[in-house]
Amino acid sequence: MKPSLVLKMGQQLTMTPQLQQAIRLLQLSTLDLQQEIQEALDSNPMLEREEDGDDYDGGDPMAETADTLGDGASQTSASQDSQYQEPTHSAENLDDTEWGERIPNELPVDTAWEDIYQTSASNLPSNDDDEWDFTSRTSSGVSLQSHLLWQLNLAPMSDTDRLIATTLIDCINDQGYLEESLEEIVDSFDPELEIELDEVEVVLRRIQQFEPAGIGARDLRECLLLQLRQLPERTPWLSEAQQLVGDYLDILGSRDYSLLMRRLKLKEDELRQVIELIQSLNPRPGSQIEASEPEYVVPDVIVRKHNDRWLVELNQEAMPRLRVNAQYAGFVKRADSSADNTFMRNQLQEARWFIKSLLSRNETLMKVATQIVEHQRAFLEHGDEAMKPLVLHDIAEAVGMHESTISRVTTQKYMHTPRGIYELKYFFSSHVSTAEGGECSSTAIRAIIKKLVAAENQKKPLSDSKIAGLLEAQGIQVARRTVAKYRESLGIAPSSERKRLL
Repeated sequence: MKPSLVLKMGQQLTMTPQLQQAIRLLQLSTLDLQQEIQEALDSNPMLEREEDGDDYDGGDPMAETADTLGDGASQTSASQDSQYQEPTHSAENLDDTEWGERIPNELPVDTAWEDIYQTSASNLPSNDDDEWDFTSRTSSGVSLQSHLLWQLNLAPMSDTDRLIATTLIDCINDQGYLEESLEEIVDSFDPELEIELDEVEVVLRRIQQFEPAGIGARDLRECLLLQLRQLPERTPWLSEAQQLVGDYLDILGSRDYSLLMRRLKLKEDELRQVIELIQSLNPRPGSQIEASEPEYVVPDVIVRKHNDRWLVELNQEAMPRLRVNAQYAGFVKRADSSADNTFMRNQLQEARWFIKSLLSRNETLMKVATQIVEHQRAFLEHGDEAMKPLVLHDIAEAVGMHESTISRVTTQKYMHTPRGIYELKYFFSSHVSTAEGGECSSTAIRAIIKKLVAAENQKKPLSDSKIAGLLEAQGIQVARRTVAKYRESLGIAPSSERKRLL
């Protein structure tokens, strides 16, 4: 083919950097957004936080930078006069007399350092202050191994036993169970130490006396027995509980209560008390020691009822307000093409884009949250059973946006309501047809199933088929396997495992 030049006209959608930034900020959670804002503040000198009490009229944060390119020189002098003042005292200006008056040469013998000098510790609130929470400022997650090693350091033992104990503690998992067998632990030691199996067993019994109770067990039976042995001897039904756990734990797992009553020679009420004592134990003692730091959920939207109306507002404390630094913006000159001026002009433009993207994010979040509250007003009034079916397409049509945008807005965004804090995606659920031709949301069906199971006869728990029949009696047509799926999502065990003694 002969090469030639062809002129074509067409339209093409291009993702500009500003649009990419707006989309990226839209899908960030509150904590991620705060980190993104902090990085922008650290990298762009044109951005600054708008603190409470600043001389700012609360208008458009873009407006104050509209005219900075034209009359930068006059604004620079004005901002410098208003924001900078010479300090009244400095180290160079103080003479010997002033220094002598501020710092005494001789102090009384019983004078404390904090009485003369201001330190950072003296600025902390006192323990009597209601707002002072010592644990929230000093506590940190402690791993299970660290907790056990701390107790090991308090226990007197030989160097060899301490080595064995350290090895055993390293083999204990997060649930509190010993993962490795004693034979494997013995083989892991240096043969020159001549450590035998009996020594390891003795050290293991000492570790099993540590806190939390039941630690270092090799199976569930041993874990429960260790906890029972640490109970007072006068505990009611203690010996029967030890016998049940030691000999008939498998029968208890299968819930064959009639066989247990024959084996233990107990009546139904007596067996119930024995089982209640066993159920008070912790099958995972290591879970009491949490090594991870607590994770906090910061709501993006706050919903409250005022004068029979539901009001929606953004959480201002979770969304820091930004503005362009007027002083630095005043340094930009319109006709100057130097490298420094070009850098400042680019930083100013990026600051404006960033603020505009934040405003767009807040507006979109507000629109979506308002529509969700409008659709789910019955839920706010009556609870989960009144949740209406809602999909992304319904909100997208209401606000005039694409479903992908609604998906980004509702991901990792939380709403604070009088009923609790919920992720925005919680309000979206599929629907099931009713006998009257209406629709019922899957969230409402889960709430009904949870209510039915809570009110069931524990001797004869409801099966999935029976629950489906009860739902059909209420006009909700749900298959048995759908009930099983909803039940599993709620963490409810099957009927065979929910059977209890009265």
